[in-house]
Amino acid sequence: MTIQKFHVKKGDQVQVISGNQKGSTGKVLQVISKKAQVLIEGVRLIKKHTRKSQDQPQGAIIQREGPIHVSNVKVVESGKKGKAA
Repeated sequence: MTIQKFHVKKGDQVQVISGNQKGSTGKVLQVISKKAQVLIEGVRLIKKHTRKSQDQPQGAIIQREGPIHVSNVKVVESGKKGKAA
């Protein structure tokens, strides 16, 4: 099994270039390399229903980010900062 290398990294500012979220921008929260997907802050929010638990005695509907394929995003600004001169 080989490790894939992607053009985006955690912390990069990216823009979605295709799909329903086209044009939206955000920071990469996580790169899922096995599926070639990324999670972007505030983009593709999905609702997840949770069971009753000690934390949520009534159960809950939680909003969280859904994955987007790597090929559908482009880097706007790299998260890596250069040295201050």
